[in-house]
Amino acid sequence: MRVTERGRRAWIAAAIAVVIGGGGVAVGAAAVGPAMNDRAPAAAGAPAPADAPAHASYAGVVRQVLPSVVLIRTAGGLGSGVVLDDKGNIVTNAHVARNASSFRVQVAGQAQPQPARLVGSYPPDDLAVIRADDPSGLTPARFGDSGKAQTGDIVLAIGNPLGLSGSVTEGIISATGRAVTEPAAPGSPAATLPDVIQTSAPINPGNSGGALVNTSGEVIGIPTLAAASPQNGAQAQGIGFAIPANLARDIARQLITSGHVTSSHRAALGVQVTTVTGADGAPAGSAVVAVTPGGPAGRAGIRPGDVIRSLGRTPTPDSESLVRALAAAQPAQSVTVTVMRDGQALRIGLTLGELPAG
Repeated sequence: MRVTERGRRAWIAAAIAVVIGGGGVAVGAAAVGPAMNDRAPAAAGAPAPADAPAHASYAGVVRQVLPSVVLIRTAGGLGSGVVLDDKGNIVTNAHVARNASSFRVQVAGQAQPQPARLVGSYPPDDLAVIRADDPSGLTPARFGDSGKAQTGDIVLAIGNPLGLSGSVTEGIISATGRAVTEPAAPGSPAATLPDVIQTSAPINPGNSGGALVNTSGEVIGIPTLAAASPQNGAQAQGIGFAIPANLARDIARQLITSGHVTSSHRAALGVQVTTVTGADGAPAGSAVVAVTPGGPAGRAGIRPGDVIRSLGRTPTPDSESLVRALAAAQPAQSVTVTVMRDGQALRIGLTLGELPAG
């Protein structure tokens, strides 16, 4: 069976990022940010420390969460989803839903899949909601406060990697507040995700859209991608990322209420940009192609032809770094933008806007 989840690989951003609003390369930022255990094995024959805790079983947690995680099938492949409520709404990744409008969903142990339809999708945050025609047999998940997640917490990734229904992997939270960029794929645009949770719990094709849960059985994230080596593109072991549950629930509620996102929570500059190179061929900044009339950049006097070199203290040698810098910012935040114009460096102060929802 072909797998829809594109085995996402991401280049890891060193700091939290933001997205740019406008078009072309849209620049804006989000204001809101799978599975090998990374513990080193004990040396052969070495006794366990006297105070070492006995290995705990997570069977109770798994039994609690499994009825809330579904296998999602589309005409193009498969992925995972988490049941939101008793009306049959299910949150998943936009790159799992892609361009499909109808789906088949199935809980582990369920004899037959049932039909579902698209409620709405928001690719900038790689989130989508689908709704099962018959919610019976689906158990709403218990969501936790992802803002309380800490580095070192034990987590489980529950989903359907490679179509293996109800699979569970274990790891820890490796870091919080990461920013990653997902590459584009057929039917799914590139996206910069701010404030994501990094985990050592393996995330494999088919895990996307599933549940990252703590040992209390609370969903604290939606697994979405695994990191890739910049050398050969191979999946980096023990480095996966999940969208925080707080953001996932907020976007999902907006999609359920209106079918689209009404408040993106992402900062925007109001420009379209493209990367320019210097005489040595290296990236030299983000050239402004167009300015949104009445937007933050336009009001501050930024013009087409200006080359943005930094946003605040963050250098922006290319358009991707500008997107990431915006993802780390918030709407209404005051920043200083450094631009090159006619060979001169200008420092322009402005207040960021909000990326238009959709």
